[in-house]
Amino acid sequence: MIKRSFDVVFSIVALITLSPILFVIAILIKMDSKGPVLFVQERVGKNNKDFNIYKFRTMYEASQTKGLLTLGNHDSRITKIGYFLRRHKIDEFPQLINILIGDMSFVGPRPELRHYVNFYNEEDHIIFSVRPGITSLASLKYRNEVELLKAAEDPESFFINTIIPDKLKFNKEYIEKQSLLLDLKLILITIAKVWTK
Repeated sequence: MIKRSFDVVFSIVALITLSPILFVIAILIKMDSKGPVLFVQERVGKNNKDFNIYKFRTMYEASQTKGLLTLGNHDSRITKIGYFLRRHKIDEFPQLINILIGDMSFVGPRPELRHYVNFYNEEDHIIFSVRPGITSLASLKYRNEVELLKAAEDPESFFINTIIPDKLKFNKEYIEKQSLLLDLKLILITIAKVWTK
């Protein structure tokens, strides 16, 4: 209850405080390329249920038809404003809506596509016992994931066989140790990492 209360209060505060900036970003996205302001994608959340995650659109329209993984920060599908938004994690701001309505939390395992969840074993499904989050131990370790994928000989295989198992290990560790204090620590580390980019 404490974690959920924290999520609700601070997501409301953040949405109100950031609303002028979010409005400007929306205009810049529309000016930069054709397509909607928001990118909406189905992900897997708590209790292994699908939900729609919200992000600012950072790619050209129909980019998902060219692959599910982003290969490098300069993937040709990324728009000019999209590069800036991704670099500073601003594209994640709409997930404050996901937090407010209860799909997500500030801290928790990053929600994955069903395509990749299908590679989890039964033991891995413990991560669905908590709400997915914007940041986590795993996402901090793999903050340069797109560059690792770009350097891989077979990005899809590398993601499935190397990155996913390692992320799951960190996600399980978080579930064992989770506390409000740990959440606050991970939020502060995430903010510091973004600011020092």
